[in-house]
Amino acid sequence: MYNKIKSDISQEYYKANYPNEGQRFVAWYLRNIHKLDTYEAKDCITDGAGDKQIDAIYIDNQANIAYIIQGKFYNGDTVDAEPLREVLASWVQIKNLAKLQEGANQKLQIKISELATALEDDYEVCFELITTATLTESAKKDLVAFQKELADDDTLSANLVVVDNETLKFKYDEALNKNRPYVNHEFHLDSGKYMELMIGGTKAVIAALSLKECIKIPGIKDGSLFRKNVRQSLGTGNKVNKGIARTLKKDVQDFFFLHNGITAICSQMSIHNDILSVKELNIVNGCQSLTTIYSSSESAKKATDAYILFRFYEIDTPEQADKISISTNSQSAVKARDLRSNDKSVLSMKHAYEQYYPDGYFITKRGEWVDTVRYNSARVVNLTDLGKQLIAWHSQRPTISYSETKIFDKYFDQLFHREYSPANIQALNVMFAAVYSKWTKENPMGLNDTLLAMKAYAPYHQLYAISVIFCEINKMNDSVPSPSVALQKMTESSLLDYVVDTAGNILNMAMDNASAETTDSGKIFVPQNWVKSKSSLKDIRNAARTLLGSLKMYPAGKEALTKLNIGLSMDKEDFEARWTAD
Repeated sequence: MYNKIKSDISQEYYKANYPNEGQRFVAWYLRNIHKLDTYEAKDCITDGAGDKQIDAIYIDNQANIAYIIQGKFYNGDTVDAEPLREVLASWVQIKNLAKLQEGANQKLQIKISELATALEDDYEVCFELITTATLTESAKKDLVAFQKELADDDTLSANLVVVDNETLKFKYDEALNKNRPYVNHEFHLDSGKYMELMIGGTKAVIAALSLKECIKIPGIKDGSLFRKNVRQSLGTGNKVNKGIARTLKKDVQDFFFLHNGITAICSQMSIHNDILSVKELNIVNGCQSLTTIYSSSESAKKATDAYILFRFYEIDTPEQADKISISTNSQSAVKARDLRSNDKSVLSMKHAYEQYYPDGYFITKRGEWVDTVRYNSARVVNLTDLGKQLIAWHSQRPTISYSETKIFDKYFDQLFHREYSPANIQALNVMFAAVYSKWTKENPMGLNDTLLAMKAYAPYHQLYAISVIFCEINKMNDSVPSPSVALQKMTESSLLDYVVDTAGNILNMAMDNASAETTDSGKIFVPQNWVKSKSSLKDIRNAARTLLGSLKMYPAGKEALTKLNIGLSMDKEDFEARWTAD
């Protein structure tokens, strides 16, 4: 991986944006593994004088995880425990964010403020040590000790993950969706502790597997065993995983009775002389358990009479495998959005939409495949995106659009338990597509780079700004315009592109004004916190009034304002009250 990354970071982009190989390596990791774009990756980098041994901070608002990254780009085969000690030092510092912020560089100061907000929302912290080398044996022992120290700390939910050369290669291949050899393995079963079944034409094996056998399964460390799982390991700092670890230490003989068990699928399996042979093994439920058992391998080795329930299924279709993966994970909070996909209100909305648009398709399940030959891609809508659009437009709270958890948990009833027309669904889909198409590296709207770094959620503020323009033009500031009527007005007057650009200018102006005001008062402006605060809504409305008012100052502006007033004119009946969301 060292030579591969060395070649990649020699490209002009990395040389032009990052002054040294260390920063380029971390930026490469953010782009290739965390899949961030150029603006997002650069925004995360904190490396430099005053970095407090923190090279980057990435806040994943969908997974509710704050990644604190330390990179070590080494040519050698092994690396000692020194980088681990640096990570441990940053962990100690994070416990006192105010003190950490005092001597930090400006980029880190901003990221610390963003991190503080994330911690207030109970985000987990994942320390990632990324390196192109492999830990020495002594460093591996230190890693076990550091992970235990993190797990035992109740003041901060955190875990430490070492992404070494082997794991880095797997993550890179996974990101590229490369085909790799699947896990084939032989399990040694205890006589009398398993049975073979045939259920509905599917071969199954139910077994009580010893914990000592669990730690022998390949693919736990690099994650290849869990490729069909809905999520990868959350680390030993996760609350549930801490509980599993405590059971391993204190009640290991009762582990079988206190644990729900593991679900595994494979393409082929057979039993001979108490040996279960499986091909193309995947764990679809039990990733957290197996990784925790693996990290507590010494305790597992000593447990002579400790077992865990395993369910093995021989599956021959990807569709059946996906169903099992989703269903077996529904008892835990995988994603609030996933658990709503079969809600009767959602299914009713899907039915109404697809009936209204015969060439349209309403995606309710994450990862659902759509036949683009049969369906019109312009009329394919996604439940996740719709939820974010609804709360930005009808609730006038784009400040919440970043959080799938809040949308599909706390605010689900307000957003989805009501009659909603297919025409409005499609109108939001079209308007947001028009907005999002301009958030590219070419930056046609001339947005601030910091805004572009928030591409995952700031575009919803621009969608909100479009609704504000309609409110200002029609003097209906306390109401919300109908999406379908708004789109119809913009389409008929050929103003869609102009309104989208104007909304982008309003958003840009609002953030620039907020930044200047905060800086003038001697405070630190944190863009990521601003877009999550209600003050951004007030700033956008003020910017809209200012921009539209300024059009009166010159002839071309007056002409544009006249077109807006005529083209965007709506009846009072086309507005409704804001949906409550806070």
